[in-house]
Amino acid sequence: MQSSNRRMGIMTDVHRRFLQLMMTHGVLEEWEVKRLQRHCYKVHDSTATVDKLEDFINNINSVLESLYIEIKKGVTEDDGRPIYALVNLATTPISKMASDFAENELDLFRKALELIIDSETGFASSTNILNLVDQLKGKKMRKKEAEQVLQKFVQNKWLIERWPPVSILQKEGEFTLHGRAILEMEQYIRETRPDAAKTCNICHSLLIQGQSCETCGIRMHLPCVAKYFQSNSEPRCPHCNDYWPHEIPEVFDPEQEREPGVSRPNKKSLRSRQH
Repeated sequence: MQSSNRRMGIMTDVHRRFLQLMMTHGVLEEWEVKRLQRHCYKVHDSTATVDKLEDFINNINSVLESLYIEIKKGVTEDDGRPIYALVNLATTPISKMASDFAENELDLFRKALELIIDSETGFASSTNILNLVDQLKGKKMRKKEAEQVLQKFVQNKWLIERWPPVSILQKEGEFTLHGRAILEMEQYIRETRPDAAKTCNICHSLLIQGQSCETCGIRMHLPCVAKYFQSNSEPRCPHCNDYWPHEIPEVFDPEQEREPGVSRPNKKSLRSRQH
């Protein structure tokens, strides 16, 4: 008997193929997930009506529930693009990574994670991460090897590298958590780093990078900032009502979702368009 009110779904070949492909990719943007769903219908049941994506995934999740696995939806922290990741709820995220990385590589990720969470910006410089290689558990690692491991974390969508630098004063790349890592690790971060974990004042989810009020200190994800101040020419903090001094990001437009061969328009702040 199901422990929740979610109704047990029925897995067809369409659902099973979709799940297999999600397991292969790990995390996908929403437009990719929709394309994947259409592909699975085309291969296994071309005459059927394609279910609404939310209902389709809820059906799969109802079956996965007893296995403590879930296809979880989130958004990217920089511009609010919807993403989906297959999340294992039964093991800690670091344990899940153990099959792909050695002990010293996992320890490098832990230390990078701590630097990212402790930072005000949500980013950790490559130099600061590499300076910790002498403290790693297990086999010794040279800095050149550590650089290669960081790129493995990027390729496996645990980290994002921001390069080129955003400032002329910055001479190196820097890293933050990928949306996949945030989806999988939110509970782990809150439990292991409760004093350092930050929360968005709007959606109340874990916040790694965003904006903060200079008066009262509340923080907001960039997509939450964009939506909250979408039609406000004089943005004020939702907590203390003081003026919000930061540039307002552009709201994500699902009609302009990135498709293969289609470039995304340059971002402009809402505030700059209002003056």
